[in-house]
This record gives sequence, structure tokens and C-alpha cells, in this order.
Amino acid sequence: MNETLMTKLERLKNFLRELGNVAVAFSGGVDSTFLLKIAHETLGDKAIALTAASVFVPQREIDASKKFCADENIRQIIFAADVLNVDGVKENPENRCYLCKRALFENFLRLARENNFAHVVEGSNVDDTGDFRPGMKAIAELEIKSPLLVAELHKAEIRALSREMNLSTAEKPSMACLASRFVYGELLTTEKLSAVETAENFLLDSGFKQLRVRVHGKLARIEILPEDFSRLIEMRSAIVDKLKSLGFVYVTLDLQGFRSGSMNATLKGAIQ
Repeated sequence: MNETLMTKLERLKNFLRELGNVAVAFSGGVDSTFLLKIAHETLGDKAIALTAASVFVPQREIDASKKFCADENIRQIIFAADVLNVDGVKENPENRCYLCKRALFENFLRLARENNFAHVVEGSNVDDTGDFRPGMKAIAELEIKSPLLVAELHKAEIRALSREMNLSTAEKPSMACLASRFVYGELLTTEKLSAVETAENFLLDSGFKQLRVRVHGKLARIEILPEDFSRLIEMRSAIVDKLKSLGFVYVTLDLQGFRSGSMNATLKGAIQ
């Protein structure tokens, strides 16, 4: 481990020690897994995991979060979040992430208080400050702590440290809430979200790693890594049949390949 990473890691641990006890907003992704692991190593039972189960989160991610906490002997509290009944969320406006995050973290704060934890922390890193992320506003308003930001850790550094710690998430593809698959303004329903989850599970089970199935009405736009294009073309018929069985009329491959936040391109008024 190089000196810079050692310094940032120690800064992270010191910040957690200063907080004394923390409830970690835990999704099972790369960042929150790393943060929870360090928090538990640093604070022991004074660190717990809070996980929101909702139609925005694939079940395989919930299952993975349960397994990690069980393997690490970390207390986990899972609560059912009825996100589609949060005012404004199902209409999928441009600030949907803010509305949803605000409601979720208000629940995290309530659960933390009920379990005598003084602080809720979450896993945003330095790279998260560069895109359109209205959810960050909710985190700031509610005074949620972001230890990885305090430590000035970037995504690549978190992956490097995760590899050093032999965390299974070190190479895990980036994930995002299923609502991010839909064009802004499209009504979100349980059925539509389930169709996206099933479509993405099919592609994941077929061996594709980093991917998204973006939805534009009845059109499914598949984003995968460019190096996987040829394999997808070989599976074209099976993929088309599967996605059409889920209600999609058109199935397309995005020639730009996978990229985080591609739905935000329309917010900038640019063709990307």
C-alpha cells in the first residue's frame, strides 16, 4: 500500500473514531461495503448496517448485503422502503433522487436514534461530486456524514484498498438504483422496475458484468462494455426474445457502451 493510501485510510479511521458510533447506510456496493468493513474494524459493535429494501433495489443486491453482514458478524437492520409512495417520486422528475434520498435518510436517522446510534454515515466518494447527483443535497440537508469524502478517497483508491483487504466487492461493477434506468418524466411502476430487474438479471446470468438496461417507453436500450459487443450480438436472438417477453417492443444496443449517468445527458441539452 502506498503512502498516500495509508494516509487516507488512517484519516478515515480517525474520523470514525471521532464519531464514536455509526450506523452505515449499506447497499452492498463497492463504497458502502468498504466503509462498513472499516467502520466495523475500527468501532466493533459500535458500527451497524442499515439497508433499505425497495423496488428500486435488485433483490440480488439485498441478498448480497445480507451475506456480507452475516459473514462479517455485523448487525444489519433492513427496513422496507415504500419509495413509490414518497411524494413526487413515481413521476420521476429531475430531482427524483433528492426526493427519494431525503425520505430514505430520514428513515435511517430514525432507525439510528431508536437503536442509540448518534450518527448515520454513507459511502459517497470524491468521484461522486462530479456528476448530477441531487441526492447529495438531501445528505447535506440532513447532516449525514460522508467519511470517504472526508478522507478524500476516489473510487479507484477504494477498489485498491478493497483488494488489499480481500473484499469480494473490489472488482464489483458499479450499481445504481433501478429508477435511474428510466428517462426523466416517465411514470415509475412496480411492473416496469421488475421488468428492468429481470432483464438485467438475465444479462448478468449470461456473463455480462457492467451493464444497464435503460428504458424509453417500450424501447430497451442496452448499455454494456464495448468489448462485450460481439458476444451480445451472438446472443442477439435470445436477448431479444427475453426482453420482448417482458413487454419491450424494441430492443437496442447503445453503441457508446456503458456509462454511468447516461440519462443525465438530456439535462445538459446536449447530444452525447
